[in-house]
Amino acid sequence: MAQPVSAWDHHPQPLAPASAPAPEYGTGSLADLLPTLAAGMAVPGMTAAIAELTAADRNCVFLIDGLGWEQLRAHPDEAPFLTSLLGSSRGGTGRPLTTGFPATTATSLASVGTGRPPGAHGLPGYTVRNPDTGELMNQLRWQPWTSPKIWQPYPTVFQLAHEAGVHAAQVSSPTFENTPLTKVALSGGTFHGRLSGEDRMDLAAEQLAAADRSLVYTYYAELDGAGHRFGVDSDNWRGQLMYVDRLVQRLAEQLPPNSALYVTADHGMIDVPFDEQHRIDFDEDWELRAGVALLGGEGRARHVYAVPGAENDVLTCWREVLGEQFWVASRDEAIAAGWFGRPDQVDQRVYGRLGDVVAAARDDVLIIASEREPKESAMVGNHGSMTPAEQLVPLLEVRS
Repeated sequence: MAQPVSAWDHHPQPLAPASAPAPEYGTGSLADLLPTLAAGMAVPGMTAAIAELTAADRNCVFLIDGLGWEQLRAHPDEAPFLTSLLGSSRGGTGRPLTTGFPATTATSLASVGTGRPPGAHGLPGYTVRNPDTGELMNQLRWQPWTSPKIWQPYPTVFQLAHEAGVHAAQVSSPTFENTPLTKVALSGGTFHGRLSGEDRMDLAAEQLAAADRSLVYTYYAELDGAGHRFGVDSDNWRGQLMYVDRLVQRLAEQLPPNSALYVTADHGMIDVPFDEQHRIDFDEDWELRAGVALLGGEGRARHVYAVPGAENDVLTCWREVLGEQFWVASRDEAIAAGWFGRPDQVDQRVYGRLGDVVAAARDDVLIIASEREPKESAMVGNHGSMTPAEQLVPLLEVRS
């Protein structure tokens, strides 16, 4: 006669790293967009990885920070023009791209600009360890300072296009003109700073028409800021989406002949409730802190750097505590599972920047750090992991 199974005998299995929905590097990720467009303009060395995109002489990429595919589809009333691009009524088609892991701004902008996955370009998170100094490096704010060319040595697609005779330009806030992130991810050709969204749209259209072959990038950040502060279910966020929708339409209506406009984003976002069940505080959890020298990344995509010799213990502990809510992997397991690109694409110089343990949230939970990251721990909207709400971003096309 079979013995009854006691509840105490149940040992939940942690999520396997290979079960995480890894980004579609090489066929449908942000890193594939600019190389595909540049290949269509005969820029040497570029590959058209996104097969369904048709070549155009003039290409403009409008990146809207924080506009996830799922969030856009959930708000058709606030974004009627963008919603119309989900179908083919305007001569284009709408589909999702995957951002790359982690789904965060610094990583995604580097993927867009270099055409390489995070394991190659080397900005694999919000904060990561600099192996040369042992310090945490904030790759969005570039603190502490390190040489941009050493940190990210590859040329951008804009630089390669400019060298091939394509008119390359970036139209963004003047704030970003001389930042290290712009230098390593988006430089090449000319930068044009404009404060208002309307001015950026008008100038982007002008730059697109400035040559027979043009590659133009423009950017809008405030939707992301509203999501972090108020959440993607807030009136503030919806108001920003309405404004963004008008900006896209303004640019689309000014496209010169033989042009393609591509609207995309760097990540989606989810709102995480403010309670202990959904926000696990690393600074108050002795189990998670045990053996940890540095905590990197962000709430939904953590790089964990262990005290030398404690790597296996930290991995075991984090799996036991978080393994039903997070994909928890060793550095080598995350690389093998394709989180940062194909395993052969992960540069040796980047290897030590990745956590000894990497934790990516599956459920609506965060690992906050209330003492060392007070501002980040107070955000309503969050992103970083591989769930569809964070990972999928739109690729919307308008052609003239």
